[in-house]
Amino acid sequence: MGRGDIKTKKGKIFAGSFGKSRPAKAKPVVKSAAKSEGEAPAKKKAAAKKSK
Repeated sequence: MGRGDIKTKKGKIFAGSFGKSRPAKAKPVVKSAAKSEGEAPAKKKAAAKKSK
C-alpha cells in the first residue's frame, strides 16, 4: 500500500484522482432539527496530557 495503490488515499493523491478514500469535497455537516431545538450539546472534558 503505497503511491502505486489507487485504492488508498496516498495512491489517489499521487494519481490525482478522487473517490471513496479521497473525496473531492468535504460533505457539509447537517444538524438535525430535533437536536437544535434548545438542547445544548454535552461538553466533553479534554483528555489529560501525559508528560515525559
